[in-house]
Amino acid sequence: MTERLIRLMRIINLIQSKPGILARELAERCETTERTIYRDLEALHAMNIPISNFGHGKGYAFISNFSMYPLDWTEQEAVSFSMLPSVLEQIKTLIPEGFDAAYEKVMGTHHKEKARRVDIVQHVADVIQLGTPAYREDGRSFLYDIIQATLSQQTIRTVYYSQGRNEQSQRDIDPYYLVPRDYRFYVIGYCHSAKDIRTFRISRFREVEILEQTFDKEDFNLKTYMKNTWSIERGEHQIKFKVRFHPDSARYVKEEELFMKPKLTPQKDGSLLFEVTVNHDREFLNWLSQYGPDAEILEPVSYRSAMREKLERWKTLYEV
Repeated sequence: MTERLIRLMRIINLIQSKPGILARELAERCETTERTIYRDLEALHAMNIPISNFGHGKGYAFISNFSMYPLDWTEQEAVSFSMLPSVLEQIKTLIPEGFDAAYEKVMGTHHKEKARRVDIVQHVADVIQLGTPAYREDGRSFLYDIIQATLSQQTIRTVYYSQGRNEQSQRDIDPYYLVPRDYRFYVIGYCHSAKDIRTFRISRFREVEILEQTFDKEDFNLKTYMKNTWSIERGEHQIKFKVRFHPDSARYVKEEELFMKPKLTPQKDGSLLFEVTVNHDREFLNWLSQYGPDAEILEPVSYRSAMREKLERWKTLYEV
């Protein structure tokens, strides 16, 4: 939901800044598919945002007097523009009449839109209900701060709990994307301590402070980064799974909303052949286990053996 909100705002901004922009370019700039862009445009139309397609090859633009200026300003750009009068003070005799009034209108619009944007982000953060780990008494969420920092491309200073090392550490993070996975939210971004891209679970943040420092995602591509990742846990292997789903479960598997695109081949007996390549096995196997005996791993053979051993251990537990 949050991911889509950010993309919708970006689409509005791109159409406003480049009337006639094509769906293909919107998809490239938003790092998604044209099909997703078309669905997003339909959603904006349903919200009475007056976007019109002017015909094949002519792209999209706003109709009437709709505008959302200056939505694309960063804090650094706003500060730079606010310093303009002092810079022009040296040549004030050359500045045409009416400049001060125009400047005040632009800055007034900026502050109004900035306040409106804060209200929207706060509203979104309020309606998204996050769970709290069982071991924590403090249910505080930093979702609002993280959304705000992601939109304005500002670095956050955090105290983060690492479950693997069972310790807390201070980190400066450039939050590139906010990603929902399995009823949780994760931040994918550049960690200044690790000097690399990392994934952080929001519920493990203990403190979050938005810094004045801004960042640029440069050529980072989320789709490439998450290629062959079943949910959120990434690995270095390429494991090709082939699974047969019983006819009773086949129709439900087809309705699953997955983060990857598997190959689905219906069989004559009503069963479903499910093929997918993942770079880490744990999350995929956890998902598969919910189907119990209705999901039979055909390949790799090593995973059939591992499943057999697991079932034997389970059986032993309940023989008493």
